[in-house]
Formats: sequence, C-alpha cells, structure tokens
Amino acid sequence: MARYTEAQCRICRREGEKLFLKGDRCYTEKCAVERRRYPPGQHGQGRGKLSDYGIQLREKQKVRKTYGLLERQFRRYFHEAERRKGITGEILLQLLERRLDNVVYRMGFAPNRREARQLIAHGHFLVNGKKVNLPSYTVKVGDLVEVKESSRDIPEINNSLSKIEHRGLPTWVEVDSANFKGKVLHVPSRDEVQLPVQEQLIVELYSK
Repeated sequence: MARYTEAQCRICRREGEKLFLKGDRCYTEKCAVERRRYPPGQHGQGRGKLSDYGIQLREKQKVRKTYGLLERQFRRYFHEAERRKGITGEILLQLLERRLDNVVYRMGFAPNRREARQLIAHGHFLVNGKKVNLPSYTVKVGDLVEVKESSRDIPEINNSLSKIEHRGLPTWVEVDSANFKGKVLHVPSRDEVQLPVQEQLIVELYSK
C-alpha cells in the first residue's frame, strides 16, 4: 500500500498552521510553523493570493493530511458522508474522528495519529476485548478501546499517557489511564471536533 513519506513538518508549513503531526514537538519552540511561518520550497515566501479553488483545495488537503489519508481513501469517506442524512461536512469529520487510529490518539495512547496507526497495525489494541489491527476501523458509541495486557509496558504508550493532562481529552471520550482503557461516549458534535477547518469548502470542492 502507498505511504506518505514526506517530512511531517513540511505539511504543517504548507497549510500555514499546526496540524499536530509530530506529537510533543508541536507544543515546543522547535515546531517548524513557529520558526518559519511560510510554505516550504524555494519560492515559499513569494507566493501570491490563492484563487477560490485553491482555497478549497488547501482546506481539503489540510483535513486529508491531518488524518493521514490518501486521496482515494478520503474521497471514499466523503461519498459515505454524502449518502447519510445530515450536514455532509459535519458527518465527514465525525466519520474521520471515529477511525480507530484517531480514537487511540485522542485517548492519549499515542502522541500522534501516525504512531497510533503503527501501534494498531502491530496488534497492540483491543476493541471490546477483540484484537483489531485495522487503523481505519470505525469505532462505535459505547465501544471499549484498550491496550492489550502484554503491550502495556511499551514506552511510547506510557510516555503518551503521562502527558494527557498537558494535551487534554475531548469530551466525547473517557479514559481510565491506570487500566489502559477508554470508551467512546457519543458521536462528536462539530464543536467537539478539535480541528480548525471550514468543512463546507470541501463539500463545495467535491460538488464541482
């Protein structure tokens, strides 16, 4: 399967804001966006104003790269959101938020989604007592996500859990860090999705 191999900090600089792709580094003065607030590349500081299409495209790319998806995967989520009743852009974000890799990250078991994806693929997590190694698995309301007992000594997981208070937890999940468990309480509302994006621009882009 294709993988994105470009430097993560270049993605944030391209979008002009922090997407928190590097975990703890994003909260320090070492963050590339803090040090160089302009797009990467030779002509990064001299780029002109974006067209309406360019603004829509950048908004889509921002969301896609935040969740670490390829274009085909992202488009599939959009079409699924279109089929459901409700506001398409909001439903799209709800579907993305309930991916298992994102839930593991939101619960504080991993410092970023990329690390969460790797830990899941290696079989370190259970959902309702059963091993799930698909990062794209959709977590449902009431599902119990936990670290496999034999994996609870992994330094990356413990280091990430120790920083929950600093990062904060979204209100739509609850976590018992002492027992390496977490539960999805409800489908996140738009206000609970911690992502500074204008999802309506994505809907407009795909509606052309």
